Amino acid sequence: MIHDLNGLAHAGHVLNEALALLESDCKGLEQQYGPAPSGDGTAGSPMQTLYGTVALASNTRGHLKWVALAAGYTSLGLHERADHAMEMACLKPVEVPSATNRMARPLGEATVRALELLRDLDDFFDWDIKLAIDAALTAPQATFPPPRD
Repeated sequence: MIHDLNGLAHAGHVLNEALALLESDCKGLEQQYGPAPSGDGTAGSPMQTLYGTVALASNTRGHLKWVALAAGYTSLGLHERADHAMEMACLKPVEVPSATNRMARPLGEATVRALELLRDLDDFFDWDIKLAIDAALTAPQATFPPPRD
């Protein structure tokens, strides 16, 4: 399979912009609560919110890496390697919804914008990321971890 470099470039730029936004929210949360808030592990706590934001950034960084590899391999004519990189790049971003379920509401402005950008890549991923992101954006509160009885 030969991959469209323009499509890969578009996905790469979107992922890169989303990553920058998530990293900016991570920095803001770290400045507000410290780099490793401890104690309260309830849904929506500073600890869980920072954890969720870091997880989203890490996951986005991983997808960007695979897109970059797919583009590089494609441009070199290494199509088998490009195919594998594309398979990895298009995998379900597991941190949506699990990371967003941890985060306090309202979500940070940069995180919301990053999720909106990722939602626009719905056709790129191998699953319906749009539905998961819409649910995350409309959730009235954090839900993970669930409260203990």
